Amino acid sequence: MKRVHAYLLIATLLVCSVLAGCSHEFGLDPKKPVTLTLWHNYGGVMMATMDELLEAFNSTVGKEKGIIINCTSINSSAVLQEKLLMAAKGDPGAPELPDITTCYPKVAITLAEKGLLVDLNEYFSQDELSQYVTSFVNEGKFDGKLYVFPIAKSTEVLFLNQTLFDRFSRATGVSVEGLSTFEGISEAASRYYQWTDDQTPDVPNDGKAFFAVDSPFNLMQVAMEQLGSRFVEGQQLVTSGNVYGHIYEALFEVAVKGGYAIYDGYSSDLSKTGDVLCSIGSTAGILFYGDTITYEDNVTETVEYSVLPYPVFQGGKHVAIQRGGGMAVTCSGKTKEYAAAVFLKWFTAAGQNIKFVSETGYLPVTNAAFGTVMESEAETVANDNIRKLLKTAISMHKEYDFYIPPVFDEFDSLGREMESSFKSAARAARDEYLILLETVDSGEAYRQVRTK
Repeated sequence: MKRVHAYLLIATLLVCSVLAGCSHEFGLDPKKPVTLTLWHNYGGVMMATMDELLEAFNSTVGKEKGIIINCTSINSSAVLQEKLLMAAKGDPGAPELPDITTCYPKVAITLAEKGLLVDLNEYFSQDELSQYVTSFVNEGKFDGKLYVFPIAKSTEVLFLNQTLFDRFSRATGVSVEGLSTFEGISEAASRYYQWTDDQTPDVPNDGKAFFAVDSPFNLMQVAMEQLGSRFVEGQQLVTSGNVYGHIYEALFEVAVKGGYAIYDGYSSDLSKTGDVLCSIGSTAGILFYGDTITYEDNVTETVEYSVLPYPVFQGGKHVAIQRGGGMAVTCSGKTKEYAAAVFLKWFTAAGQNIKFVSETGYLPVTNAAFGTVMESEAETVANDNIRKLLKTAISMHKEYDFYIPPVFDEFDSLGREMESSFKSAARAARDEYLILLETVDSGEAYRQVRTK
C-alpha cells in the first residue's frame, strides 16, 4: 500500500494549496480550531480505514486550517438514520444533529425540507463538481440543490466460485462467458442442477442451486431498465407487459426447477457453504467472500473467487444499479459549513478515496480515481478479491450506465412486498413441482404449475 500513501500525501498537499486562500474569508483560524462532529455507520475494516483517514486529515489539512473532525461511529445504518430523523423532528431525548453525517437520499429529503441541510453547490464550483462521476453527484441532488455529497458508492456484480465452477465446466462444457447474460445463467443453473442431481442417483431431485440474488427487487428494476422499460412508475410497480413477463418468467422458472436459491439472507452465506456457485450482490459485500468454504459435513476447502460484471438480459443495454449514500452537511453557520466542505474535498480527492475503496469494496467517486490511479492501484492491493473487484469496477465504469432508484416514502415497502410475494410464490410452486415430478416429466410439471 506504499503507493496509496504516496498518492494520499500528494493529494493532501494539493488540497492544502487550493484551499489556502479561502480559510480566512470564512473565519477559520488554526490558533482557534473549529470542531466538527461527524456521524458514520461504518464498522470493522471500514471503520478502521475511516479512523486512519480522519487522523490523517486532522494532522495535516485540519491542523493547517484550524479544523478538527470529532467522529462517532454508529454501526447500524438504520439506527443512524433513525437518530437523524429524531433530531430533525425534535423528539424528546433526541441527540443534537452532527455537523457532517453519512446519509441516504430518503432521509436527506426529510432533513432538507425542514431547512436543516446545506446546499453544497454553495461550496463546490461547477469545475470542482465536474471532476466527480456525474451520476454519483446527481443522486444527491433534489430540486437542483446538492444535499448528499458522494464519498464512496457501490454497484452490484456477479461473484463466482471459480474453483467449483471449473469442476462443473470441465464436466459439462459450460463456460464463464455464458454467465454474462441472465439467459446464460439460467441455462447454466439448469445444467448444474441436473449435474449435481446425477451425483446421487439413489436420491431423486437432489440437485443443487447454481446462483442466488441478494435483492430480487434490485434485479427487476435493473433488468427492466436494460430492456428499455421501467419497473417503478408513478410510485407503483409495473407488473404487466411483455418485458416484465419475460424477466419474471426467466427468474421464476429457474427458481421452481431448483437452479435459483430462494433465500432470505445474504447470498454470501450460501457461497460460504458451497450451496451456490455464483451470486449477485453489492460490491461492498466483497469482504464477506473469503478464500475457504465449509460444507455441511464440516469439511473445509480452499477456493478462489472471480468477480464478473453485472449480467445483462440478451438484447439489453449494459445497466447496473447505483447504490450507497454519501455525506450531508447540516446548517451550522458559514464557518462550520465551509470547514465541512474542506473536509469533503480532501476525503474525496483521488488519493484518500482510493485508500478508502481499496480496503472496503466500495467504488471511488472521482473520474481521476476511476482512471490511471485506480488502474495502477488495482495491481497492488493485497486482498485478491478486492483487487479483482476493482478491475471489474473499472470496466463497468467505462461500459455501463448506472440506474438510480427513485426516492419516495413507500419505495422500501414496495420492494419488501415484491420480494416477499415472489419468494412465496416460487417456494409454493417449487413444492408443487416436486410432487408433480413423481408422475410427469419436468416440462409438463412446470406447465401445470404455471397454469394454476
